[in-house]
Amino acid sequence: MDRKFIFITGGVLSSLGKGISAASIGLLMERRGFRVNFIKFDPYINVDPGTMNPYQHGEVYVTEDGAETDLDLGHYERFTSVQTSRHNNYTTGQIYAAVIDKERRGEYLGKTVQVIPHITDEIKACIRRAAKGSDVVIVEIGGTVGDIESLPFLEAVRQFRLEVGRTNAAFVHVTLVPYIPAARELKTKPTQHSVKELRAIGISPDVLLCRTDRFLPPEIKEKISLFTNVEPEAVITAKDVEFVYEVPLVFHHEGLDHYLVKILQMPHTEMDLSDWELLVYRLKHPKDEVTIHIVGKYVTYQDAYKSLIEALTHGGVANDLRVRLQWVEAETLEGGDLSALEGADGILVPGGFGRRGIEGMIRAIEYARTKKIPFFGICLGMQCATIEFVRHVCNRPDANSTEFDPDTPTKVFVLLRDLVGVEYMGGTMRLGAYPCDLAPGSLAYRIYGTERISERHRHRYEFNTELRTLVESHGLQVTGISPDGRFVEIVELPDHPWFLGCQFHPEFKSRPLRPHPLFVDFIRAAYAHKRQRLGLKAAEVPHVVPLVQSAG
Repeated sequence: MDRKFIFITGGVLSSLGKGISAASIGLLMERRGFRVNFIKFDPYINVDPGTMNPYQHGEVYVTEDGAETDLDLGHYERFTSVQTSRHNNYTTGQIYAAVIDKERRGEYLGKTVQVIPHITDEIKACIRRAAKGSDVVIVEIGGTVGDIESLPFLEAVRQFRLEVGRTNAAFVHVTLVPYIPAARELKTKPTQHSVKELRAIGISPDVLLCRTDRFLPPEIKEKISLFTNVEPEAVITAKDVEFVYEVPLVFHHEGLDHYLVKILQMPHTEMDLSDWELLVYRLKHPKDEVTIHIVGKYVTYQDAYKSLIEALTHGGVANDLRVRLQWVEAETLEGGDLSALEGADGILVPGGFGRRGIEGMIRAIEYARTKKIPFFGICLGMQCATIEFVRHVCNRPDANSTEFDPDTPTKVFVLLRDLVGVEYMGGTMRLGAYPCDLAPGSLAYRIYGTERISERHRHRYEFNTELRTLVESHGLQVTGISPDGRFVEIVELPDHPWFLGCQFHPEFKSRPLRPHPLFVDFIRAAYAHKRQRLGLKAAEVPHVVPLVQSAG
């Protein structure tokens, strides 16, 4: 079979779910037995999203090899068995930098360097690199059709289809079919105009994914087909769902994967989605629920914590529980009013950068520590937990990180030694997967069940190991450390029901069918705390039915 390419574009407006659509198509193709890979093209000029404000970009997803990438790569990894890398996400900045670098080296032999063919050729080269070893390559073009920034990418994939042939490439366009309550009608005009815009640059979509709040009736599909020149069976309902993991099931029900296999002349194979159906069933029919309070810096824009939200959901479904999230803006706690934390079954402080909200996070951690509420600190949350302990238990009230107070007498966290004198901000942190050795008998060791783990990192500051004896003598145990003994990775309180902070980001490795063990155990502990708080017996905790495992 020739290698197949599926190009996904978006129209009308942003946030229609191109990333989820790409991930869902990847899952369906993988379940049909095909080897899948992904590429996400982002039209912004930044080299990567690592230095972008989370309120603008959302989460920065870190790959195993340390690339700071778009959050859609997290969807790709959660829905399929693909492990992404820096070769799965390219920006306009990267493409232009590569072309300019070649020009400086004289690779264009004195030619005038232009968008066509040099920029478009570089984009096509990126696609071909990612295609190696795959049967199906799914390429998502960021932005909205009509934006000037994405035009080079659209032109490149138009050319690419011409080169590989119509039976080896398909265009899938994600668009909007809104329901207007006042008129009690579904409106197809936005979709018509979006397809018109796409066809004006030489691309005729083969499939339309119509984002809407209800299944499209046959007459609406036929109308869209008539005005867009897309076959009626290729007009697919992309219905709003309660959980993103329902989307592949909706697409399969609508016949999307069957149609793509047909037009791309791929072998028809049987597929099994029973484990995915069980996952969705358990998400919709939990035995009980827990409430986790997340005390963070970017809580008004929850895309900044996309992988964290999903990892907590995974931990919940593994315990047959629905996880209710209570978002708490850290700055609101700095005045001392902690009423926003009342009723928490567990408290989690996630990652972030900068001094804003730090004192509120420290107050929340002290509340969790003294009230014996399960606490989970991730990256910045682990750092704040250590600072809180040094201040209030070790009696060093001036303790801080040099990130927040460069002149603090008690430097609990300091700039990574490798970054001293480094002026560049982008791509200079400790990034990607690193090993960590766990202390036998510790909470972390019990949860992981092994002495050595590997987790993904994204941090610029490290624990000052000169203070290790001080904190351990007062009860905060270092239970995870890098094999060379240089980096403290995990701290925990043995005399607390569940108190753990980790320097790494475990949320990046959690999958719906393979939940990360830290999140599974944190949710278990939170539920046990809830039962105890309500005066119910621990034996009444629901029996957990293991998730059906899969390659995804």
